[in-house]
Amino acid sequence: MTINTKKQEDPMSTVTPTRAPHQDVPTGHKPAEGRVGAGLFDPRQLVKSLPDAFRKLGPRVMVKSPVMFVVLIGSVVTTVLAIKTPGDWFGWVIAAWLWLTVVFANLAEAVAEGRGRAQADTLRKAKTDTVARRLVGDSEERVPGTELKVGDLVVCEADDTIPGDGDVVEGVASVDESAITGESAPVIRESGGDRSAVTGGTKVLSDRIVIKITTKPGETFIDRMINLVEGAARQKTPNEIALNILLASLTIVFLLAVVTLKPFAIYAGADKQTSMIVLTALLVCLIPTTIGALLSAIGIAGMDRLVQRNVLAMSGRAVEAAGDVSTLLLDKTGTITLGNRQAAEFVPVRGTTEPEVADAAQLSSLADETPEGRSIVVLAKEKHGLRERHQGELVGAEWIAFTAQTRMSGVDVDGRKVRKGAAGSVIAWVQEQGGTVAEDADTTANRISEAGGTPLLVAVEDDRGARILGVIHLKDVVKEGMRERFEELRRMGIKTVMITGDNPLTAKAIAEEAGVDDFLAEATPEDKMALIKREQAGGKLVAMTGDGTNDAPALAQADVGVAMNTGTSAAKEAGNMVDLDSNPTKLIEIVEIGKQLLITRGALTTFSIANDVAKYFAIIPAMFAVAYPSLDKLNIMGLASPESAILSAVIFNALIIIVLVPLALRGVQYRPMSADRMLRRNLGIYGLGGLIAPFIGIKLIDLLISLIPGIG
Repeated sequence: MTINTKKQEDPMSTVTPTRAPHQDVPTGHKPAEGRVGAGLFDPRQLVKSLPDAFRKLGPRVMVKSPVMFVVLIGSVVTTVLAIKTPGDWFGWVIAAWLWLTVVFANLAEAVAEGRGRAQADTLRKAKTDTVARRLVGDSEERVPGTELKVGDLVVCEADDTIPGDGDVVEGVASVDESAITGESAPVIRESGGDRSAVTGGTKVLSDRIVIKITTKPGETFIDRMINLVEGAARQKTPNEIALNILLASLTIVFLLAVVTLKPFAIYAGADKQTSMIVLTALLVCLIPTTIGALLSAIGIAGMDRLVQRNVLAMSGRAVEAAGDVSTLLLDKTGTITLGNRQAAEFVPVRGTTEPEVADAAQLSSLADETPEGRSIVVLAKEKHGLRERHQGELVGAEWIAFTAQTRMSGVDVDGRKVRKGAAGSVIAWVQEQGGTVAEDADTTANRISEAGGTPLLVAVEDDRGARILGVIHLKDVVKEGMRERFEELRRMGIKTVMITGDNPLTAKAIAEEAGVDDFLAEATPEDKMALIKREQAGGKLVAMTGDGTNDAPALAQADVGVAMNTGTSAAKEAGNMVDLDSNPTKLIEIVEIGKQLLITRGALTTFSIANDVAKYFAIIPAMFAVAYPSLDKLNIMGLASPESAILSAVIFNALIIIVLVPLALRGVQYRPMSADRMLRRNLGIYGLGGLIAPFIGIKLIDLLISLIPGIG
């Protein structure tokens, strides 16, 4: 990968006073109860979803699933035939179980949609009709929030509900976004940065902001969330459409095969054993009804699992693409590292000791409120037992604040002057005071820089003169467990690329420590876009995260673009997913959920087709054993009678759908491994399991049926 070679920035720039780490990236966040729905399958949801399952029996709805539409027609045909022969209990029982098969299939989809509606109901509570204070020139006018147009400026102050989606163009305020994110901690929204986007329905807690409306009424973020979690906006993905075509083709093949059995049966004298009811039962058992019934539920549940993790997917295509991703672009700061450089060690120069360096470093950092300054104070306390002092304790102290010109900070107290800062600035200060610079000060600083760290020199002027005491090693701390997670991604065949604005030396050191496959240093928006296009040109799918307006082009170009909820409106519009928690590391979880969706669909398809093979051994011998006694050898299950065999197969075919609903909603457990190993594993579990389960299930049902007088 090409690495730009720009001049390295002065390391002291990292200690510029900044706002404390923002609360927008909660750790260990748990979604609000009731907003995301149950994570696992809830049997009570079956009862609640039954009315919807019956409402879906309309032909216009059923025709969307070719396999289940054929089952519906078979149910109608067998019901008509049973009515014509009212004394034929066999026909009535077959018709009843075929209807149950259709209802069970609709129930799987209804349960998945029901969970989405529960989430949508909670979101609707956050969607209130508000009165907006619209700016017209220098005055305000109160208008209903529904009358706002794109480009309108509105004012919001403490306790006001934000009337629509937009960007803060003036001011800074604390905002309660718990209705959207489920996180009770307020967040800061301000103009002129990447944290300017606000969402309609959230509440301003303090201060005053002016918002520029960016969406039309009815198209707000909450409106889109409601449509998506309800499934109203869900479109079938290309893979799902392709699988539907395959299932429809298999259905046509089996339909032709079953139709041709009738002439053979008449010729063989087995006409009674191949009645229209029996042939219909055979067709339903042989076509892939299991996966046909669960296919839609699997797709809906995949999006639901993302919502449970506070990620909003704008389409099922995005979820599916996440499962096929082969390249991950990850920001270094806040994703791979903690985001703030931390003091790692105190390195004394010749003639001084480490405790001396620690004491001076802590003293010079007491007024430094940056994360780096705080980490120096903590390290001196933890490693050297130095009690944390406070500014108020140092009577008569003169605090020297950091400035871009001096690139130093420190304190003058008790006749001592202590300074810490960039190597060049501190060395120049020591020389100005008439002191000498230790030979190993510069070499130590260079060694730390080459290792990817940031060196800060510590100096003092006292009755012994001005001199360098040592070097503070600031280190970009890699988050715990990141190397292991990247190793998992590598086993999945996914390439990880770290994106950073750091110089190449620092970027290389962090990349090696974190265990990423590659890195792009001093990255610009154009560099990100070029990298994505190069990866895509090689046939790879690319995923990335971003939150700024400058990330929007790359987010739009990526196959999976995850925008942070704290980011700008442009970033959220460009991406096809929005992370409500604004946690960049969640991209790894999104990829795992996408893969779980694909694995679940593949596993249940394998199970369904293998399932159908086993049913041959139940129905075919029952149909033709009378005409061809040699076929009785295929009756390896030893079923009681032809009627019992056919009925057992139909009952099993219906029950297996309801048994697999929890698996379809929860998803097959995902484990990082290579594609060929995963294929072997799923074939072993779901392929072999699909062959064995019908033998056991049909035999058990047959034993129960055979106990009924007149059947066994």
